Amino acid sequence: MAPAPEPVGDLLAVTTDLMAVPSVSGLEAPLADLVQKTLGACSWLDVERVGDNVVARTALGRDRRLVLAGHLDTVPPGGNDVPRVDGDTVWGVGASDMKGGLAVMLDLAATVPEPAVDVTWCFYAREEIDRDQSGLRELWHRRPELLEGDAAVLGEPTSALVEAGCQGTMRVRITLRGVRAHTARPFTGRNAIHRLVPLLQTVADWQGREVTLDGCTYAEQLQVVAVDGGVASNVVPDEAVVTLNHRYAPDRGQAEAEAFLHRLLDTALHPEEGDTWELLDAGDGAPPALDHPLLRALDDRSGRPPKAKVGWTDVASFWEHGVPAANFGPGDPLLAHHPEERVSAAQLERARAVLLSVIT
Repeated sequence: MAPAPEPVGDLLAVTTDLMAVPSVSGLEAPLADLVQKTLGACSWLDVERVGDNVVARTALGRDRRLVLAGHLDTVPPGGNDVPRVDGDTVWGVGASDMKGGLAVMLDLAATVPEPAVDVTWCFYAREEIDRDQSGLRELWHRRPELLEGDAAVLGEPTSALVEAGCQGTMRVRITLRGVRAHTARPFTGRNAIHRLVPLLQTVADWQGREVTLDGCTYAEQLQVVAVDGGVASNVVPDEAVVTLNHRYAPDRGQAEAEAFLHRLLDTALHPEEGDTWELLDAGDGAPPALDHPLLRALDDRSGRPPKAKVGWTDVASFWEHGVPAANFGPGDPLLAHHPEERVSAAQLERARAVLLSVIT
């Protein structure tokens, strides 16, 4: 058996170099240029650029194809825009989410010219903003053939263990009506903000729901994320608006999740008085799908039990298009978007070793 290929360079240094190229959502072009140039130097890859998305594919005629995908963008920095290396760790925006994962992907693409499965390396834009702007959605719309595969791995930060599937997400806006009045004589009106109290209490008291699928437990969440109301300091408000975010387990779809919210909250609404309910957006999740041979191999080689992905990721996008997928990458997911965001050399090397063993 041939020895495993060594990394082209220091993975920590590569991560630092990628972090030094700013790529806040919508401004990924310079980083896409760098990725395209790096992959273009690999003669065994067919490289295509679609907008600010870069896709490179092997064409070896293998029986199976694995898609490894990662997003180029970061959230806006919060005083951590300049990467800082301290020992074996690099700190800064994007370290964990997910330029460490991109560094691993680029290194494997450059060091494994003949993988045991055909591999698609997908680097896409605009993941950290609204899904309708996603570079991955752009690829599905414009060049879906570039994303064809038997299974996919999203390089999201998972501390180099498998986070299976993902939860669905839904935002709902509820508007409660009242009647304006002078605050000195509130009994002549009806305070719409006061009417929020039972609704807010119901949300705060909800104990959540846990669902276990293939040994992975998805804990549902419901949070108030915005409240708006008020006219003037001497006016009883006639309108109060609350926005909620519901994260639902992948055993439910949008319709069932919305029906649950109606059952939970409808007692606080009175449509005959003008109260309204508006579904702002929703995106279903994806089941674990660890029974697929490529994802099962990823799980086995990670050496640790899989966990449920409790947030929404583009695993759901692949699942929607018939491709089972899982999340796996270096970096602590709890540090994503955090001012102390960082990734260590050990995490990078572990993630590389596991992915290498899957594709070879």
